[in-house]
Amino acid sequence: MVKAAIVYASMTGNNEEIAGIVEEEFEKYGVEVDTTEVSQADAEDFEDVDICVVATYTYSDVGDGVLPDEAVDFYDDLKELDLSGKVFGTCGSGDTFYDDFCTSVDDFAKAFEETGATKGAESVKIDLAPEDDDIKKLEVFTKALVDKQASL
Repeated sequence: MVKAAIVYASMTGNNEEIAGIVEEEFEKYGVEVDTTEVSQADAEDFEDVDICVVATYTYSDVGDGVLPDEAVDFYDDLKELDLSGKVFGTCGSGDTFYDDFCTSVDDFAKAFEETGATKGAESVKIDLAPEDDDIKKLEVFTKALVDKQASL
């Protein structure tokens, strides 16, 4: 059975909702999935699954987009892993009011690339809470991850 892990950072609840949508989609494909809030997660858990997903927000502090405080240790630990043979995807919610819209989504994608993991889908960036068109994007995102994992 294919296994996936979703780790999310959520201040407003939007990314928790995004993680839930992706989790439900994985279950439709028969993927066993574990969803964890980032402060409770261990980056090494990604070594035990086939598909790795991070859903994060970007914290805007004095105009600069930075990783959420609670995700920094996880991010640093992630970059130290060898995830060759794993598929990854990144997604997240942000606010287009800020110039640094969803930059943490890109930061996590770069970190995954450093691990040797294979990008399974284009990152999904959502303005605030997911709406119907965003849910469709997350459905496509999840299917692409499952398809990419099956092709490895």
